[in-house]
Amino acid sequence: MSTLTVDIFVSADGFARGETSPGYFGYMGPDLDEWIMSEAAAPQLVVLGRVTYEALAQIPAEARDDGWQQWTELEKVVFTRTLTQTDWPNTRLCHDLEADIRKLKDGDVPLRTMGSVSLARQLIDAGLVDRLRLMTFPLIVGESGRDPFFADLAATELELAGSRVLDGRIVLTEYRPTGTDIPRG
Repeated sequence: MSTLTVDIFVSADGFARGETSPGYFGYMGPDLDEWIMSEAAAPQLVVLGRVTYEALAQIPAEARDDGWQQWTELEKVVFTRTLTQTDWPNTRLCHDLEADIRKLKDGDVPLRTMGSVSLARQLIDAGLVDRLRLMTFPLIVGESGRDPFFADLAATELELAGSRVLDGRIVLTEYRPTGTDIPRG
């Protein structure tokens, strides 16, 4: 049985993006770049939501880099209620999130999300996530924050599985959901 890892990049105040923030909140560095490239090189099936898929698939040719090319070569599945076809290579569409993820987890290829905030929240709430990796960037985006990642998630206890600092400023924290409720007072 394969595992499902959810990777989310957030500001210290929990936002997945800022209204005026550049990619990676403007904190790209050699460690982060190496982590991204090595993660993309690992065997996996990438699980995306429609919004993230459209953003990546429609990057103009002049803005496509080695990372984009790596993404193109990866096997991808896009969960959508509205799309009926995809033109991005190695990409197929799925429409029943819980049933299709359970079927995909019966395989032996690890599943992984990147971005796709709404999809990641749905997967967590459905209890389908085996690993949650948070890449926390050293800034508070405040009022410009968009997509508060933790908003409206059900309470769930997490077990620390590992942590690492990238480029002396970005904290990568890996958790495993325990399947139990949080401590209550």
